[in-house]
Amino acid sequence: MNRRDFLFVLSKTLVTAGLLPAVASASHPKGKTPTQFVFAQIKYRGGDWNPHPLSVTPLMEELMQRTSVEAAGARHEVNLTDQDLFNYPFLYITGRYEFEPFTAEEIETLRLFLSFGGFLLIDDGLGQQGYGFDKSIRREMQRVFPGNEFKRLPNGHAALRSYYLLRRIGGVRIVSPTLDGLTVGSSTPVVYCQNNLAGAWERDQLGKWTNACTPGGEEQRRDAFHLGINLILYAMTENYKEDLIHVPFIRKRLTR
Repeated sequence: MNRRDFLFVLSKTLVTAGLLPAVASASHPKGKTPTQFVFAQIKYRGGDWNPHPLSVTPLMEELMQRTSVEAAGARHEVNLTDQDLFNYPFLYITGRYEFEPFTAEEIETLRLFLSFGGFLLIDDGLGQQGYGFDKSIRREMQRVFPGNEFKRLPNGHAALRSYYLLRRIGGVRIVSPTLDGLTVGSSTPVVYCQNNLAGAWERDQLGKWTNACTPGGEEQRRDAFHLGINLILYAMTENYKEDLIHVPFIRKRLTR
């Protein structure tokens, strides 16, 4: 059973047990196979929830070219109260500006999603700590997990080696050379990048990159794609490499 099917079954169980709001009960979307990866992006009120509308298709093309994952070419837009939310193990939220607080129902649904196997990638499109999107998303994540602060992911974290062995974090602009995360139990269901990944992924309708990556140029863009692929595979499988025989070899390479 893959992560998506697991969440499907789990959400039904939680609804039956009265632990999950009925609005978040799962059903497989029409026209999508249970094994197909769907990039689900959260819509919210206020601010700018979609600063790079052409960013997802290039990432999905790269994902399918580099891995065996079958993916929907276009993103799926979701609200935190949508009935199909729990069909998607991977959620993505981005923006540049401050946005309106989530409702109490949205906070509780997101807490359940992240506590029972879901994953959230946060991508700051502005990159100014304490302002705009960063200010709002930190406020909301404190409501989701009170007292749980973002902390830097260690170099050996599974998200940094789920496919590529990453030593650098890409994006349009290197605001931070590291990723932050929220740990719940033994897992990291929330990863936060402040380098504007989507801006590096985005091509215009003629196939040209819409943003230059500074200061590292195209290598920095490549790193952004590699990170996107890693985080998708991490969301689908989480720390599956922890018990594999080649882990010592990977760790040896990471220390070089």
